[in-house]
Formats: sequence, structure tokens, C-alpha cells
Amino acid sequence: MDLTRTGLLDLAEKRMVWLERRQQVLAQNVANADTPGWQARDLRSFTDVMADRTGVGAVRTQALHLAGTRDPNTPPVTNLLASPKSANGNAVAMEEQLTKVADTETTQAMVVNIYRKYLSLFRLALGRAQ
Repeated sequence: MDLTRTGLLDLAEKRMVWLERRQQVLAQNVANADTPGWQARDLRSFTDVMADRTGVGAVRTQALHLAGTRDPNTPPVTNLLASPKSANGNAVAMEEQLTKVADTETTQAMVVNIYRKYLSLFRLALGRAQ
């Protein structure tokens, strides 16, 4: 059994892959901020992506509950964001994009810190604390 392959570490790895992809998409938005006709893009939320992979989601437990409205055929990678367009048809709001970049960077730092702390607990348990 590989002790480094736990649910928490797997989840952290998946989150880091998602964050890396999101940074790439946001960087494209920022790079094309002056490109005529460019539409800002973003990834679906990490929660939605994980719900699709694990098959876990909201369940209608009573007939009086509202049915879900999410289409299961929604593309998994990116979606266009509805933003006001400039005169050249560009729909990139730089403030919004830079806020998302900062939020993604903060989340990356948090995931890395959780990963490091978890591994340090393993080292401590094995008597290899530094």
C-alpha cells in the first residue's frame, strides 16, 4: 500500500491540475484583451467537475422537490462568459480576469500548503521529522 496515495492527496492533485488549467484559460483571456471579437472563457467550477467524475450529485428524494436543471451534455472544459462587449466586440473585463487570476493563485498556495502539511504529518508518524 502506498501511503502517499490517499484520498486527500489525490484530491489535492486533481485540484492542482484544475487550477493549472484555469490559469491557462485566464491567461488567454488577459492576452487577448484587445483582440476584436474575443470572448472571455472560464472553466466549470471544480465542484461541478468533481461531481461529474464521482457521480455524486443532488438527488431528488421527494416528488415535491424541484428537478435539476443542469444538462448532462454540457461541455466539460470551458464556457463563454456573458460580459458586456466593447466597440470591437471584445468581451474581456480585465478587472474580473485579474481577480480570478489572484483567486486561483491563492487557492493554489492553499492546496500546496495542505499537501506539505499532510506529508510532514507522515514524516512525523514515521519518525523522519525534520
